[in-house]
Amino acid sequence: MKLNNIFASIRKSQQGVAAVEFAIVAVILFTLLFGIMEMGRVLFMMNAATEATRLGARIAVVCDKNAAAIKTRMADIAGFLTSTHINVEYDPAACDIDTCRYITVSVTGLNVQSIVPLIPINFQMPAFSTTLPRESMNSTNNTICY
Repeated sequence: MKLNNIFASIRKSQQGVAAVEFAIVAVILFTLLFGIMEMGRVLFMMNAATEATRLGARIAVVCDKNAAAIKTRMADIAGFLTSTHINVEYDPAACDIDTCRYITVSVTGLNVQSIVPLIPINFQMPAFSTTLPRESMNSTNNTICY
């Protein structure tokens, strides 16, 4: 009879232990989960910025110099890009349709803000650029340039 009383008192003193253990494990689990989600979002944005520079360079080599379609199409593929992030450079700098050799399209100054509450992390992305040799640089009858 005394043995039953001892087991009963041990069981009463163990009530709530599972909730405390879950709370400790849940903090670690949710921290890892949110970290994985944030890293995936950052990698997605980096890939979208890379693809946007590739598209911008392909458009820039076949459209008129400084065509509006370059930045517009880049912003369409990566919605977080603005015209302040996009740079289009022609080599040599003061070239025309016949003298340009290369066109470089780059994306700079991108910052990713954390969406996790109470964790104000600001991640600055590296610069992305793509350089291609000049092609036609003529928007006439080229539907991609509009």
